[in-house]
Amino acid sequence: MIDNKTSFLAKSEVKAHDLEHKRKLAFNIQKYADTVVKGKQQYSDLHLARKKAKNVKWKAIENLDKYLEDFERNFTARGGKVIWAETNEDALEAVLQICKAKNTKQVVKSKSMVTEEIHLNDFLAKHNIESVETDLGEYIQQLDGEAPYHIVTPAMHKSKEDVAKLFHEKLGVPANLSPSELTQIARQNLREKYISSEVGITGGNFLIADIGAVCVSENEGNGRLTTAFPKTHIAIVGIEKMLPSVNDLHLFWPLLATYGTGQNVTVYNTIFNGARQTGETDGPEEMYVILLDNGRTNLLQTPEVRESMYCIRCGSCLNACPVYKNIGGHAYGATYSGPIGSVITPHMKGMEEFGHLSYASSLCGNCTEVCPVKINIHEMLLENRLIAVKQNLNDHREDISWKMWKRAMLSRTMMNIAPAGMKEMVVNRLFKKSWGLHRGKIEFAKKSFNQLWKERK
Repeated sequence: MIDNKTSFLAKSEVKAHDLEHKRKLAFNIQKYADTVVKGKQQYSDLHLARKKAKNVKWKAIENLDKYLEDFERNFTARGGKVIWAETNEDALEAVLQICKAKNTKQVVKSKSMVTEEIHLNDFLAKHNIESVETDLGEYIQQLDGEAPYHIVTPAMHKSKEDVAKLFHEKLGVPANLSPSELTQIARQNLREKYISSEVGITGGNFLIADIGAVCVSENEGNGRLTTAFPKTHIAIVGIEKMLPSVNDLHLFWPLLATYGTGQNVTVYNTIFNGARQTGETDGPEEMYVILLDNGRTNLLQTPEVRESMYCIRCGSCLNACPVYKNIGGHAYGATYSGPIGSVITPHMKGMEEFGHLSYASSLCGNCTEVCPVKINIHEMLLENRLIAVKQNLNDHREDISWKMWKRAMLSRTMMNIAPAGMKEMVVNRLFKKSWGLHRGKIEFAKKSFNQLWKERK
């Protein structure tokens, strides 16, 4: 059986040299970058807004136990039902029991990374329940049998020609349709699903403690249809999405939109704080919120990486990361890809299985620079590497090699004694596969700077 590290290296090797894949990715990321520049212009002091947002998330995470209890109390006071799920199995079983109680064989689902994390669609399919993705990007990926490629833009790696071909093959529509025509076909297919589904499932961008509410942001209206037509609404939300007060939304909604898509604010921002109340004309008859841990408390109890729980899943760090730009989202083999995924996945899924992701970084710091809540991502990638070393998870030969390297690099005498030819032979042999396979040989200067400086004097 191929382990996660071997799979990651193999997939990365393929994607890093797939020029067409890199062209599509570069094109879509550049469109994103151009719009973000415009979105930032709405701020008179962007640095202050980001700093305030980080302080709010610090408060929320440091007092998470209190705010979770506040949320439950306020949400249930309006007739909502809260389910605590320690593991993904707990969450899946809770969804299944609700679906069985409603005797449903079909659910509609708006875009949600947390449902991808627990593999909800596959689980429901095993129990003969169809789960229909209603976000256009997710719908495309579901048709293609692929996981989302990006936290915000699930089908970022596909061109309009790719989507037209996919619709032709899967839905039997004419080939080479325009994007607007493809959208209308998806719309027509999905409208029937909204009306016939008993259960609608969403994630949640934020949990609001003081009013007991779940906030959902989206641009297509599918989230509202998912929660308006079905009689039962299930929101599955990670516990780290907590905000202390509804008054914090004026800060977080624009930041999420600006850094996620370059908008001033997302088109649809909805606050759900329970099922339909007396006198209200729409909304579900019942609403459940599943509060998911699934390894998040591992981050909470690890001070070095606790700050990663501030993440609002805007995807900005992915678009800025030179590694992600070269290998794409699927190579990571995890639900959350890119820099932030490389920080949190080893703690949520196991350092032994996913610790290698923390090395998938140039440590350029661009991820930290573009984070709307100023998470120190590249420093936490270094912390993950240190944790892996302390847990003796590195290969024995690697440990010896680094010790020898460190000793040589800290000794000017040793560096000067070894001739350039010997250095070249050692380094080119050590890094024959990782460096030399696609690059020229490393050549050292005949004399070091130290030696040249002495000669100058």
